[in-house]
Amino acid sequence: MNKFLKLYINIPLIIRIIIGLAAGACIGLVLWFLSVRSVLEINKIVSIISPFGNIFVYMLKMIVIPVIFFSLLAGAASLPIKRFGAVGAKVIIWYLLTSTLAAIIGVILASFVNPASGSGLETWNKMAAGISTEAAEISNKARNFSSILYSMFQNPFQALAEGNFLAIIIFSIIFGLAIRVCIEGSKDQKYIEGLHNLLYLVEICQSVIFKLVDWVLEYSPIGIFFLTIINFGLYGPKIVGPYVSITVGVIGGIFFMIFMAYPLILWLATGHNPFVVLKKIQEAMLMAFMTRSSAATLPVTLKISREELKVHSELSSFALPLGATINMDGVCLHLPMFAILASNMFGIHITIFDLFVLVVMTVLSAVGTGGVPGGSLMLLFIILKPMGLTPGQISIIIALALGINPILDMFETMANVTGDLLCTYVVANREKMID
Repeated sequence: MNKFLKLYINIPLIIRIIIGLAAGACIGLVLWFLSVRSVLEINKIVSIISPFGNIFVYMLKMIVIPVIFFSLLAGAASLPIKRFGAVGAKVIIWYLLTSTLAAIIGVILASFVNPASGSGLETWNKMAAGISTEAAEISNKARNFSSILYSMFQNPFQALAEGNFLAIIIFSIIFGLAIRVCIEGSKDQKYIEGLHNLLYLVEICQSVIFKLVDWVLEYSPIGIFFLTIINFGLYGPKIVGPYVSITVGVIGGIFFMIFMAYPLILWLATGHNPFVVLKKIQEAMLMAFMTRSSAATLPVTLKISREELKVHSELSSFALPLGATINMDGVCLHLPMFAILASNMFGIHITIFDLFVLVVMTVLSAVGTGGVPGGSLMLLFIILKPMGLTPGQISIIIALALGINPILDMFETMANVTGDLLCTYVVANREKMID
C-alpha cells in the first residue's frame, strides 16, 4: 500500500490529472453507449460514483472561503495605500478590458454563427421539454443589477455562511485597507506593533490554508476521474447534436481567446513568450475545466501564481480572488450567443446599437456571478430582458441553455481562470512585482 501511495505521489500532478481525465472520459462514453442500448441504467451508476467526484468539488469549496478572506485581507493590508490605489486600479482595468474584448468577440461570433436562424419555435420547445422546471428554479434565483449591488455590502458573517463571494471580497479589501490606514496613520508604536502582529497572524492563517490546498490537490486526479465519468456517462456525444452551432461558436471563440487574443495581449504588454506562460498555468486551466468553478479553482490559481509565475503574494492575493468574481471572460463570450439565439427564435430585430448595449450589459452583468458552476445561466435574465422577451420566452432560452451548459461551462471557466492569471501576470510585470 505504501509503495503504491509513493508511486502515486511521485507522478507529477498534471500527469495524474490528464490520466484521470482520459480514463474517465473513456469509461463515461462506454457507460453512455451501454445506457443508450438499455444494457444498464446510467442514473444508478451515477448515484453510486457521484459522491467520489462531488466530494472533490466540496473539498475545494470548503477551503475557498478562507482562501479568499485571508488572501485578500493580507494582500490589501500589505500594499501601501498609494501603491494599492495604482495597482488595484490597473488590475480592475485589465479585467474590464479582457471582459469587453471577450464580449465583442462573442457578439461577432454569434452574428456570424446566427444560431436557430430559419428554425421554428416548436422544434426548440420540444428540445426544451423536460427541463423547463429547472429553468423556472433558476429564474427564481436570478438577480437584477440592483440586487447584485446590494449584495456587495452584506453582513460579513452572513456572507461567509452563504458563500457570497462578492460581499466577502468587498469586506476583506475594506478590512485590509483599514489595517493599512491605521498602520500608516498612527504614531503609537505599541498600537502599530499590535496591528503588525494581527497582519502576521493573518499571513500565518494564509500559509496554513495553502497547506490544506496541497492536501486537497493530491485527491484531485481521483475526483476528476469520477467527475469525468459522470459528465460523459450522462451526456455522451449526443448533447452536441441539437446545439452544434452554439457549441462550435462558443468553444471556437474561447479557443481563439485563449490561444490567440490572450497571447497577443501578453506579448504586447510584456514582450514575453506567451506560450511559455500558458504552459506554466496549464494545471489551473485543467482544474478549471473539470470543476467548472473559478471560485473552486482559486486555491490552485493562487498556488501557481506564487510558485510558477513568481508573482508577489501581495498582488496575487488581491488580484486573483477579485478576478474569480468580476473577470468572467468565458461568460462574456458565451452570453451573446444565446441573445442572438433568442432574437432568431422570437423574431426580434437587433440593430448595431442593440449589439453595443448587449456588450455593455454582458460585461456589467458578469460582475458578481460568484465563479460557481452554472452561474452564467442566471445572468441570461439580465441580458435578455432589455430585448423585450417575456419571462416565459426567457425561460425557454434558459431551458435550452441547461441542456448544453455542462459542456460549455467547462470551456468558459477555463477561459475565466486563464484571463485571471494572465491579467495578474501582466500587471505584476509592469509593476516590477515578479521575483
